[in-house]
Amino acid sequence: MSRKQRVIRCVRDLLFLTGVVALTYVGFTLVEERLYQASANQSLMTQVRTEKNTYVTQLKPTIHKGDVLGRIDIPRLGLSVAVLQGTSSRILRLGAEHIEGTPLPGELGNSGVAGHRDTFFRNLKDIRKDDEIQFQTVDGLLRYEVDWMKIVGPDDTSVLQSSGNMSTLTLVTCYPFYLVGPAPKRFVVHAHRS
Repeated sequence: MSRKQRVIRCVRDLLFLTGVVALTYVGFTLVEERLYQASANQSLMTQVRTEKNTYVTQLKPTIHKGDVLGRIDIPRLGLSVAVLQGTSSRILRLGAEHIEGTPLPGELGNSGVAGHRDTFFRNLKDIRKDDEIQFQTVDGLLRYEVDWMKIVGPDDTSVLQSSGNMSTLTLVTCYPFYLVGPAPKRFVVHAHRS
């Protein structure tokens, strides 16, 4: 076997091994996020049932980073994802994240929720004005109606500004949807409580 053939064989084997490792990582990530979503949904539904059966008014527990706040459903798009408190790459891998510094969903002001365009928020590409967004929390089901969608720069935080005396919801994901690698823009969906 010539030196050139050995080099080609070595490169081929290295590329094959790299592909196996990459596919294993992607597979593990997908399984982890699906299992987490199922667990978060079950936990939320258990909390909702417990809350309905509890008649004593209690103080709200402190919310910690990584806690499940609820679940967003957009029925027309078939989108359903658990929303976790806080912002981190791990939280974004497991679900959507409530953007720190914005009000909690249902409170007065503009609640921000971010998600990955290539996983949970992929279907946002098909959202339309007047679509219903449901946000299930332990306290009940919040309903929002889409006002507008727009594309902004990654540093444009004006879309998260407070809406005054209204309860609004802003969903944020990277744009364009089918770009491989870091996205240069953000796709924003704004909705008011209905």
